[in-house]
Amino acid sequence: MTNDILIFAEQRGNKLHPAALQIVTPAKELAIKTGGKVVACVIGGNISAATDAIDQTGVDAIVTVSDAALENYSALTYRSAFAAALERVQPKVALLPATFMGRDLAPRVGARLKAAVATDVVELAIGDDGALDVKRPIYNGKAFASVKFPTDRLALVSVRPNTFPAATGGDSAAREEIPYAAGAGDDRITVKEVAKAGGEVKDVTEADIIVAGGRALKNEENFNILFELAKVLDAAVGASRAACDAGYQPHSRQIGLTGKTVTPMLYIACGISGAIQHLAGMRGSKVIVAINTDKEAPLFKVADYGIVGDLFKVIPAVTEEVMRMKG
Repeated sequence: MTNDILIFAEQRGNKLHPAALQIVTPAKELAIKTGGKVVACVIGGNISAATDAIDQTGVDAIVTVSDAALENYSALTYRSAFAAALERVQPKVALLPATFMGRDLAPRVGARLKAAVATDVVELAIGDDGALDVKRPIYNGKAFASVKFPTDRLALVSVRPNTFPAATGGDSAAREEIPYAAGAGDDRITVKEVAKAGGEVKDVTEADIIVAGGRALKNEENFNILFELAKVLDAAVGASRAACDAGYQPHSRQIGLTGKTVTPMLYIACGISGAIQHLAGMRGSKVIVAINTDKEAPLFKVADYGIVGDLFKVIPAVTEEVMRMKG
């Protein structure tokens, strides 16, 4: 085992996932403590652009696993490819984004390599004894669990998106290509096409800005004002459980305890009262803006900014102002 820190540079369609740029930041901090290097691993079919993108973040080395069989993500093929990269580099710590892909891949690779695994981590540090110490939220963010890793095995960690700033700058990294060797049984699943929920609309788990609506929107058609604002902000559109249960939006956009957990840089809640189930899915947002006619709505208690007003007047006005500012 080396003192290196390896990151899984997630890419989709040869485009690097923003969370991959973010995990380079804690990787560099850990590498300073361990005295090792930061190594990025890029897996896929055509990954030239994604590899060049991660090369601009200041990583020390890049290992790639490229094959036509890896063009679309499959838990089995990527498990074999990532495990091969880990066995080649022999890092002390491996970091993955806590995206759908990262959450799916981490435990599979951990089981194969008998690694110690922690998920959805928000703090990382190397202790004086050389062991990795991390913190991860539990009970829907109401408390944190401290996890101390053993020093005699690989520490495999998924990091919550938008926890760290994206890394930039640095010299070109040395590159090494690792041949892909399919594992036994990897062909049990064949991914022919990746269908995005909601068509061309951004997924709420991957967006830096989310505009979310509640039951106060009254119907599906009224959600169009949120989509208009989301378009000018390059944001995703989310919804509360009440709005999804009423059929205003598909459950793929539901945010909350029984939906998706999000941590965007900006969360704009429109006509959402803020039940505890909804707060559990978005309370980690960096900045929260609440728009509601009820000044006693629970969401105002956690919001950084609040607007007591009619969303049908406020949202179009905000959209118009954003368009004006963008020229």
